[in-house]
Amino acid sequence: MKQFNDLCEQFGQILQGKSRINKGVCSVEFHRNFKVLVQGRISQSVVPAGISFESLDQNGNALNLGEIAILEEEIPAFMHAIVQQGIIVSALHNHWIYMEPTILYIHIQSVEPPLNFAKKVAYAFKMLKSYPVERQNH
Repeated sequence: MKQFNDLCEQFGQILQGKSRINKGVCSVEFHRNFKVLVQGRISQSVVPAGISFESLDQNGNALNLGEIAILEEEIPAFMHAIVQQGIIVSALHNHWIYMEPTILYIHIQSVEPPLNFAKKVAYAFKMLKSYPVERQNH
């Protein structure tokens, strides 16, 4: 278990966030730091970014998952950075309507060593207008 805890802590450090373990899942939760209106009301809850890994096998590979709130204009560079590194983009869609600016949500996944995944995602985060920041409400 200590090995998993150490791995999870390194995962968070690479992503520049605080990692947490819950039910065998290591996750790092962020939010995007920009103003968003939904139906004319300010919302902080609609701009998450979450990266996680679970199901670590004896070879050091894990199921790695991510969901990132993304501005429309960030999509081409971010998606290119993700795909060129061999990460699967499994979805790109909206969650909310009547939103300003328009925010989409990109879902990514891979099976590989989690620290490799974290490094790839950290690289792709640099393509965003602002690096996701750690959630303060936990």
